[in-house]
Amino acid sequence: MKLAEALQERADLNRKIAQLRNRLELNATVQEGENPAENPADLLNELDECIKRLEELITRINLTNCTTEIEGKTLTAHIAKKDCLTLKIASYRDLLDAASSISQRASRTEIKILSAVDVKTLQKKSDEMSKELRQTDNTIQQANWQTELK
Repeated sequence: MKLAEALQERADLNRKIAQLRNRLELNATVQEGENPAENPADLLNELDECIKRLEELITRINLTNCTTEIEGKTLTAHIAKKDCLTLKIASYRDLLDAASSISQRASRTEIKILSAVDVKTLQKKSDEMSKELRQTDNTIQQANWQTELK
């Protein structure tokens, strides 16, 4: 099984577990004299099986990510870089949005609001980081489809 397939299965399992938890909640109580729409014991068994499979997948995915090297760095390091770039870009974009939304003055007596940062320079830096993020993500995706799960 390729790493990418394991990642897809992990996502599917997470969705299924969320659905099972919801179904368990819906069938946890019932009016006296009535039966639940689904047997909670059966749902719990299914939930336990899904969580057991999820634990196995997470272990194997993490092991694979820690031992797979691409361009001199582990896949885990590439993922950390991607996550941090995503956070940094979001922070820069929030700052750019705030700095770019300068209100207009209706008359000379109103307070003039100015940007405290160089928007053009920050935008260029944000664009460069976005390119680096795309390249990092492409590297990760390529590795996911080429790497066998351990």
